[in-house]
Amino acid sequence: MQKTEEFPQKGWVLSAKCPSRAILTHLTNRWGVLVMRVLFTGTKRFSELRREIEGISERMLAQTLQNLEQDGMLIRKSFNTVPPHVEYTLTEHGRQASEKIADLVDWLEGNLGEILANKPK
Repeated sequence: MQKTEEFPQKGWVLSAKCPSRAILTHLTNRWGVLVMRVLFTGTKRFSELRREIEGISERMLAQTLQNLEQDGMLIRKSFNTVPPHVEYTLTEHGRQASEKIADLVDWLEGNLGEILANKPK
């Protein structure tokens, strides 16, 4: 986060003015979590991400990747080839965030049966 007079060192996600809120939204929205989860396993091409994340459109994937890149969570590397070849890799901050997301996803998947069994009917 950029240092500002209002947020000199640490973010405050509950403040509407804090940039941490937008970053949190990009990381935890419908597609951000899934992109970060897939990139946790390593560098991927756009087409690999699209294949692994069922239901995401090219437009939403491109927008999600752009937001995460602008937030400093991933690096986009473009190769000068035909057809175009673009790879996405997590930055150190992206890796740290992705580890937290992976823990949450693993917990959810591991407890899904119990969670579903305890849902109100």
